[in-house]
Amino acid sequence: MRILFINPPWVRRKDNIWHDVASVMPPLGLAWMAAVLEKQAHQVRIFDAHAEHVGLDEIAARLRQWGPFDIVGITATTSLINNALHIARQAKEIMPSARVVLGGVHPTVLPEEVLGEPAVDVVVRGEGEMTIGELAAGRPLEDIPGISFRQGGAVKHNPERPLIADLDSLPLPAYHLLPMDRYHPALGAYKRLPAISMLATRGCPGRCTFCYRQFGRKLRVRSGERLAEEAKFLHDNYGIRELSFYDDTFTAVKRVVRRFCLELRRLRVDLTWSCFSRIDAVDELTLRIMKRTGCHQIMYGIESASPAILMNINKRVNLAQAKRAVRMTKNVGISVRAAFMLGNPGETIQTMEESLRFAMRLNPDLVIFNITTPFPGTEMFDWADRNGCIRTRDWEDYDLAHTVMELPTVSGEQINKFYRKAYWRFFLRPEYISMRLASMRTLGDWAQAFSGLRAVLGMTK
Repeated sequence: MRILFINPPWVRRKDNIWHDVASVMPPLGLAWMAAVLEKQAHQVRIFDAHAEHVGLDEIAARLRQWGPFDIVGITATTSLINNALHIARQAKEIMPSARVVLGGVHPTVLPEEVLGEPAVDVVVRGEGEMTIGELAAGRPLEDIPGISFRQGGAVKHNPERPLIADLDSLPLPAYHLLPMDRYHPALGAYKRLPAISMLATRGCPGRCTFCYRQFGRKLRVRSGERLAEEAKFLHDNYGIRELSFYDDTFTAVKRVVRRFCLELRRLRVDLTWSCFSRIDAVDELTLRIMKRTGCHQIMYGIESASPAILMNINKRVNLAQAKRAVRMTKNVGISVRAAFMLGNPGETIQTMEESLRFAMRLNPDLVIFNITTPFPGTEMFDWADRNGCIRTRDWEDYDLAHTVMELPTVSGEQINKFYRKAYWRFFLRPEYISMRLASMRTLGDWAQAFSGLRAVLGMTK
C-alpha cells in the first residue's frame, strides 16, 4: 500500500510565549509506525507540515501532487485537532477512496467526537505501530483491536490493544522520512545544533490529575544499550550533536540511565543532551554520571509552592524535595529548568504569588510558567466538567497559555494577568540578569538570551 502520514501545522498565537521559544521536534509516533510499515514492504511518506512551515492553505496542493494514497494517517493533540480535521476533509475530497485514519491523544480520548467528522474513517486509540500494520494488511476492521469506526450509523469501539511489552522490539524510527534539518529544541534548552528529540520510555508511574496517561501507568523502558545505539546512529548518519529526552521522567529507572551513559562513553559518541525528570527521581551519583556524559540541563515539574494545591493535583512531592533536587543538580554542574502551573484547582492570587516567590528563591537557570490546562481524558478535566468549571471547548485555546477553567477562587482574567507578570518579575530581576551574564560562553548563548529576553518582554504587553 501507499501510505501518507501527516503532522499538522501547530497553532501558535502571538500572545503565547511558546510562539517565540517552542521546540520543533519530530513526530516520533509517526516515524515508528512508518518504520514498522516499511518492514512490511509498504510505501510510506511522512509530511511534517509543522516542521516545514506549510500552512493549511498549502496542504491540498501537496496532497494532489503526491497522491493518490491508500491510507492517510493524521496525528493530533487537543490543540491541533481542528487543523487535523481540516486536513482530513482535504484528503477525503482529493482522494475519495483513501482510508483517512486519525490517531494521537485527542482522537484516543474522544473517538466519537472525531468520527463525527464524515471525512474520518477510523480512529486508532493508543499505540499505533501494530494497529496500523493490520490496517495496511487489509484485516477487517471489526477484527482489529484498538480502533473505533462507524458501522451501521453508529460508532463501534473495538477492544483495547495490549501495550507493547518490549519497546526494544521496535525498529528505529524512520528518520530518513523526516526533514531532519528542521528540528530544534526549545529556546534555552540546548547547547549545540543540529539537535533532535528521543524517547526512552512509555507510560508514567505518576498519578497527577492534569496528565493523560496515554500509555498507561506502568512504565516501560527501552534499554540503555538500545538508546545509546540510536544516539550513535543519529550522530553518525545525520550529524546530530544534541539530544532532548522528552520523557516525563527520564530518570525513573536509574540503572537504565546509567547504562545509557556508560554505553555512550564506550561508543565514543560526542553529544550534549537534556531531559525531563521529577524532583523525587534523582540522586547525586546518577546526576554526576549524567553530567560526565554530556547532560547539561534537566527540567523539573515543580508545579506549585502550595502544599494544598500539590495535594489537589495529586503531585506527590514537597518543597523540601524541590530544594534538594535543584541544589544537587546545580552542584554537579547541570543547569535547571523549573516548570510551574498557574490556575490549578484551589488557586488564589496568594498561592500564585507563593509559587512565583518560591521560583525566585530556587533561582533555577530557566523557569516556565504555564496556565493550567485540563486536557480531555485527564482527571482534572473530568473534575472541571462535573463542577461546571470548563469555560470553553474551543480546543485551540488548550495551549497552556489561555485559561479554559473558571475557578471559584480566582478569575481567568486574574490568572492571565499574573501569568504575564510572573515572567517579567522572574527574568528581569537584577540578580537573575547578573547570573545569566556570568554564564555566557558562546555567541550561541548570547543569541538564545537575546531571543528569550524579547519573548519575555512580549509577555508584558
